[in-house]
Amino acid sequence: MNYVGFNKVKLLDNGKIVKENPKIYLDFNSIAKGYTIDKIVESIANEGIENLRVELGGEIRVIGKNLNYNDNWTIGIESIESKINNRTVRARLKLINKSIAGSGNFRKYRIDSITKKRYVHTINPLNGKAEQSDVLSSYVIANTCAKADGYATAFMAMGIEKSKKLLSELEKIDAYLVYSDSLGETKTYITKGFKKLIIK
Repeated sequence: MNYVGFNKVKLLDNGKIVKENPKIYLDFNSIAKGYTIDKIVESIANEGIENLRVELGGEIRVIGKNLNYNDNWTIGIESIESKINNRTVRARLKLINKSIAGSGNFRKYRIDSITKKRYVHTINPLNGKAEQSDVLSSYVIANTCAKADGYATAFMAMGIEKSKKLLSELEKIDAYLVYSDSLGETKTYITKGFKKLIIK
């Protein structure tokens, strides 16, 4: 935690970065796939392509429609029970000129052999711990894939209550969050904007 926090890094007017400690480094992994998709879409759109879908490791951005079906793009929300060799879908939605990114700890984790505690790949920047959050998976819709990617990771680390509060304050950000309640039951929180896109 000695090396974590925006307050320990400054961006000067001349573009140089000053770090409080030389061991501090900037890691953009939570938005890397999303940002890459945005740049790919930008490049393809500049060539005059008006209908496209770009996916990279589950993060997706769409423009226009699916010409094969003359319809909006259909995107699946993966179930937390899904297996890597037999993927199952929890919901389907129509995505129109937007991006969607997902994050989840239902596949990437390890269980301590002694305590049986689950440790996940999402690290909470507030305490530096990689412990199970009550949010099991998050899917976020935004205008850019980098933004969707960043929020999907943030909601995993924040937990359900803080995520709900932040979502109530954000504009043009919608989410589908699967979480575990106080009794260990799996629940779903879906914003109104996200609900409107779900195929019944």
